[in-house]
Amino acid sequence: MTVTLADVAARARVSPATVSRVLNGNYPVASSTRERVLRAVDELDYVLNGPASSLAAATSDLVGILVNDIADPFFGIMAGAAQSEIGGPGDGSGRAGGEKLAVVCNTGGSPERELTYLTLLQRQRAAAVVLTGGALEDPAHQAAMAVKLAKLADAGTRVVLCGRPPLPDTEAVTAALAFDNRGGARRLTEHLIALGHRRIGYVAGPLERTTTRHRLEGHREAMKAAGLYGDEESVTVHGPYDRSSGYDATLELLRREPEVTAVVAANDTVALGACAAVRDRGLRIPEDVSVAGFDDLPFSVDVVPALTTVRLPLFEAGARAGRLAMGKETPPPGGVSTIEAELMVRGSTAAPTR
Repeated sequence: MTVTLADVAARARVSPATVSRVLNGNYPVASSTRERVLRAVDELDYVLNGPASSLAAATSDLVGILVNDIADPFFGIMAGAAQSEIGGPGDGSGRAGGEKLAVVCNTGGSPERELTYLTLLQRQRAAAVVLTGGALEDPAHQAAMAVKLAKLADAGTRVVLCGRPPLPDTEAVTAALAFDNRGGARRLTEHLIALGHRRIGYVAGPLERTTTRHRLEGHREAMKAAGLYGDEESVTVHGPYDRSSGYDATLELLRREPEVTAVVAANDTVALGACAAVRDRGLRIPEDVSVAGFDDLPFSVDVVPALTTVRLPLFEAGARAGRLAMGKETPPPGGVSTIEAELMVRGSTAAPTR
């Protein structure tokens, strides 16, 4: 059933003119009234400028790119690459041709902000939405996401996941480009085991993220295959994907397990903190403790010693997501494509000497 402006007005107990003023932002409205109108809009899922059900396809020139943290190179690289394909080169005249306007939405890792941005993009009849990075493993949020993405797709919006596994039980996604986080983490740990490491600490990301779980599962698969499984919780510390978390978690690992000879970090930024913690304990890298990261961010090759890590083709994945969002590329069979991860062996890992 089509939701009209009058339906929103009735739900909010105001006039249609007041609803219009709130949505257009062109007239002062009392904050309590504004809140009531916006709540009614959300509850009824009203779409500004006409019902989405009447559209054969999205007509807006807008494309939304959702990221957890635009300051994190992991997201910045993918978003920039996607935007380059979405915006297009232009003809130098300043006139818009077939290009779209890419808007980067920074969620800060908040599931509520993620849903809010999707609602705003739905109201603007976005041509496409690209969601980057790992997903939150919460059944209620996953159900809400499935509903929201289905409504976007019904309105003609292309939905592309980049670096994120497909949502269960939904056909709303045009394509999902999923990184092989398990395989990359397994090969990284196998490399350390082959060097002779037996006590390997793991600085993991937030518990509730798919990326965290998949990378940790790959690490533990390698440990189990080598017969080094059993006390994995004592050598695992979770925290945010940032440098300070890597520093604090590594100090905690070394306090718990002084015999640790290698530390695997959730990503390269966390690995920087891990390296600082190892040095502050008076230990050498890699002679005393090897340190490894994940993602192969641009700074990884420039730190001293250069960081052993797992390379994810972030730019290539982002560019491909942009092409899929623009309809320039055919979606993969089944809508899902797994992007391989490559082990990059550098100076921060070596055979243990203690």
